[in-house]
Amino acid sequence: MASLDGVKVVDLSRVLAGPLCGQILGDHGADVVKVEGPAGDETRTWGPPFNDAGMASYFAAANRNKRTVCVDVSEPEGRDVVMHLLQDADVLIENFKIGTLERWGMGYDEVLRERFPRLIHCRVTGFGATGPLGGLPGYDAAVQALSGLMSINGDPEGVPTRVGVPIVDVTTGLNAAIGILMALHERERSGRGQSVESALFDSALFALFPHTINTLFTGRAPQRSGNGHPNIAPYDTYATATEPIYLAVGNNGQFQRMCEAVGHAYLATDERYATNAQRAVHRFNLKKDLQKAFSRFEAQALFEKLVSVGVPCGVIHNVVEALNHPHTAHRGMVAEVDGCRSVASPIKLSRTPANYRLAPPLEIGQNTREVLDEAGLSEQQIELLLKRGVIRQASIDGNQ
Repeated sequence: MASLDGVKVVDLSRVLAGPLCGQILGDHGADVVKVEGPAGDETRTWGPPFNDAGMASYFAAANRNKRTVCVDVSEPEGRDVVMHLLQDADVLIENFKIGTLERWGMGYDEVLRERFPRLIHCRVTGFGATGPLGGLPGYDAAVQALSGLMSINGDPEGVPTRVGVPIVDVTTGLNAAIGILMALHERERSGRGQSVESALFDSALFALFPHTINTLFTGRAPQRSGNGHPNIAPYDTYATATEPIYLAVGNNGQFQRMCEAVGHAYLATDERYATNAQRAVHRFNLKKDLQKAFSRFEAQALFEKLVSVGVPCGVIHNVVEALNHPHTAHRGMVAEVDGCRSVASPIKLSRTPANYRLAPPLEIGQNTREVLDEAGLSEQQIELLLKRGVIRQASIDGNQ
């Protein structure tokens, strides 16, 4: 049994933040029904790479443990189908443009709250519904730029740089899942659903730690520091005799043990490096001194020496090396379902762990007939909707 067994989620979202939220819930037992329009989630086309069956890696990353139904929600009859799916649903996830559901007669405040009083409605937006940027569409890179996230990333002499992963989408999806779980917990007490909003702009500002809090303290815009940390030293990339290594030394004890381990104990007693505040002021001199000390070590040997005395650090791996690392296997961080591999859930529960039941749906509408039959639509109703083009089923639908 999984922790969210018995929870039904209707996922109307597309791209990454919303679908990732749905996958988090699905990995822990929720029955997630992904509703796609006739064109499907656009990430189905975001490649290469594609696997041998033609599935885009981007789509596969966020749509595991879901069944897919193809419904043309722009048609009134299609919206009726969605309302039918919501009759026994616990959660609705959507990321339509602000005002779309309201225009279709499916707004939460106007309709859904009254018709489905226990429903948790989760809206993923770019900037929220109101305010100077309210209602604008949001995309990860654009929000990285607007939020200040891009301004702190990159070399000091270089240009502002996009973080190399869609960090805003990922944190927005995580925040959406957290909000849904909070609302489900509160519903146990009140018996009532509520609306959860997770906005990319909010999530980007929240993720800008410690730069936002530094700025609130000082009133000054932070400067780009490359791989260095604005508050801590040594906390940066350092050259060795082979590959670079990253140090994350957070206290004086760690710094002293590091200096002793590499045969330069005197650095720990140098007044310039006596405290973190002093080390941060003299970070450039410190980096030169440490790289001189590290020059006789191969990166892996230095890593093993430092971690053995409790100094946080890491050899800089590429993604192939990280995925093939023995600890990745030990942690079970690659999941495989029906030959489709993807990154597993990082949420580890002792009694009710994540489980991987369904591969990402290969075709749009792969489970249309199955899901609508479970929802109580008659065979005659399903056939009529298929004939009118309101719903579609894939050629590999298991119920044909």
